[in-house]
Amino acid sequence: MADIEKTTAAAEKKAEKKPAKDKPGIGSRIAKFFRDYRAELKKVTWASKEDTMKNTVVVAVTIVIAGVAIGVLDFAFTKGLDLLGGLINL
Repeated sequence: MADIEKTTAAAEKKAEKKPAKDKPGIGSRIAKFFRDYRAELKKVTWASKEDTMKNTVVVAVTIVIAGVAIGVLDFAFTKGLDLLGGLINL
């Protein structure tokens, strides 16, 4: 009997702890998110078309140079290992 009274008292305490706050609905929270999102996008400083093209060219040239360098190193190491393998087989 005492256990039931303790359980009931604990349940009543939880129920009267805090009143529910007026929380906005899901629709209004989603709408606020998109309003804030749009406001932040207006603050962004976008690069000009010319800057974007220049940066694209720089990246493309860098990729080509790195590819050529890796290819040359690969070729050199392959030939070096072939020569080393030929010496071992003698």
